[in-house]
Amino acid sequence: MEGLAPIADRALGFSVAARDVRGQMIRLDTTLNAVLAAHAYPDPLARLLAEALTVTALLGAVLRKDDGQLTMQAQARGGAIDLLVCDYRAGAVRGYLNFDPEAAITAGMTLEELFGEGHLAITLDQTAASERYQGIVPLEGASIAEAIEGYFANSEQLPTLIKTGVAGDAETGWIAGGLLVQHLARRELGGERLDVADLHPDWQHVATLAQTTTVAELTDPDLPAETLLWRLFHEESVRISEGATPGRGCRCNVAHIQSVLESFPESERIEMRGDDGLIGVDCQFCSKVWRIAA
Repeated sequence: MEGLAPIADRALGFSVAARDVRGQMIRLDTTLNAVLAAHAYPDPLARLLAEALTVTALLGAVLRKDDGQLTMQAQARGGAIDLLVCDYRAGAVRGYLNFDPEAAITAGMTLEELFGEGHLAITLDQTAASERYQGIVPLEGASIAEAIEGYFANSEQLPTLIKTGVAGDAETGWIAGGLLVQHLARRELGGERLDVADLHPDWQHVATLAQTTTVAELTDPDLPAETLLWRLFHEESVRISEGATPGRGCRCNVAHIQSVLESFPESERIEMRGDDGLIGVDCQFCSKVWRIAA
């Protein structure tokens, strides 16, 4: 494994069958920089959005195997941020946040300090094969990853560990990485429900190893995911599978926006048109205003 070439913007799934554990690794490089470049975020908020995008990509790769969409959205009041939205579909991620430019924002602020009062919602959008599902997470703790861990532990009774790392800045470029491991509630091929308590020896063993992962390892562009997995679990039999390559997922284009606008009655489109006869559509994800004839 040591001779493998590094690949930026990559997703790698894995499982440790003997321990009834599954996992996902994500690295965001070019994709992350494209998303963050759309807005001029203060450094702490850029790092927060980078972490949120990483967690969204981890969850999407684990929970959304079809062409459906996973959305993570935080809404709040009383803090520097009132809205954060990220979504994932078939490897493509996008996201943005709204913040008060007059607010005092410093590194190391907790979620409560950044958002005030609010909640984090995880939504699996309906597809032909599944129903729409939404889970609500309190905006508590030091990080998005910590809040999501609490959700899986308390709402899903599914022991989960998430490690994330963000490095760089707007001038030199950003890179982020993430590791997610979960103790499966059922064996890989089905069968009886397992004991998935936090104190289960198999889970404790894997979680202890995964906890040793560092930010430097997660954000090292020269460290392949396979090598990091080997460092963590070289005494285990690990099965890996290549995931959908992450990419910037903003889906706005003239054809798509026009098709959406044409779904509105003509009477409503008349009210939307400006003096030039065009309809202005503001995409918050890519920070563009589109002028559309519809």
